[in-house]
Amino acid sequence: MLETKNLTIRFGGHVAVDGVSCAFKPGTLTAIVGPNGAGKTTYFNLISGQLPATSGEVWLDGENLTAQPAPVRTRRGLGRAFQLTQLFPHLTVLENVRLAVQARRGLGLRLLSVWLSHRELVQEAEAILQRVRLDHRATDFAASLPHGDQRKLEVAMLIALDPKVYLFDEPTAGMSVDEVPVVLDLIRALKAEKKHTLLLVEHKMDVVRELADRIIVLHQGRLVADGDPATVIASPVVQEAYLGVAA
Repeated sequence: MLETKNLTIRFGGHVAVDGVSCAFKPGTLTAIVGPNGAGKTTYFNLISGQLPATSGEVWLDGENLTAQPAPVRTRRGLGRAFQLTQLFPHLTVLENVRLAVQARRGLGLRLLSVWLSHRELVQEAEAILQRVRLDHRATDFAASLPHGDQRKLEVAMLIALDPKVYLFDEPTAGMSVDEVPVVLDLIRALKAEKKHTLLLVEHKMDVVRELADRIIVLHQGRLVADGDPATVIASPVVQEAYLGVAA
């Protein structure tokens, strides 16, 4: 479904992502690991269109998206959750999700169409909020939510877009121990549907071990390991460089 071919980006003399070629299939969750500065988030930015590639290509369902901006890639089915939440802070929780549902349906700002289907949009948004356990905060402004609830709201908006590919960039970052299971349960449920491609950048190796079907390792922008979790985690390059364990 998703493939990068020799994907590269240079910032002056620094190569942040260096010729990464990788294909990702539906129904699988791939964890992307590596030390800080390895290029993981930059790789996500290249896939989702937040950064233009210096060279290489991004393909989705046989379509070359390399020249397309981020909004077009989102409409094609690339969904991205960021390290820092991306919300409409002065809208309510329900309105944030309703706008995502509205965008997925292509209604835009056509007021008559939106008005005629308003109740249906709201009902779908309410169902998604129940799924992420935020229905009790529906009328609160997004800016008023604690950090953990903001992360859940961002996942709710991503679910509302119903993308083919989910890109989760450290989805549990900054969450309390009590909040983490909710987001992990959502990711498990998406994985269980077997129709989405899921990519996960995550530093918590216990989360990676539990969720990942496959692990790829980036180091200095290069792909240095790729395989099933047990094999990759046991490899000397990961034990030494990323887990701090001497081989």
